[in-house]
Amino acid sequence: MKQTYKLEELDCANCAAKMEAGIRKIPGVESATVSFLTQKLTIEANEEDLEQILREAQKICKKIEPDCRILVK
Repeated sequence: MKQTYKLEELDCANCAAKMEAGIRKIPGVESATVSFLTQKLTIEANEEDLEQILREAQKICKKIEPDCRILVK
């Protein structure tokens, strides 16, 4: 399942690339992209794993850019 989330306070294209690389390493993630231009995160993974993956992704984002948040609707 592919899900797209809005990112808030993503201030750096280099940081976006680091976040993407880190999120791709999370177990269960099939693919992940972080777009600095559109301020969006797209994750492809099993639906039942998405909640845990999002928690891990948020931790990775906070380490790289402390003010960055993933907005989950």
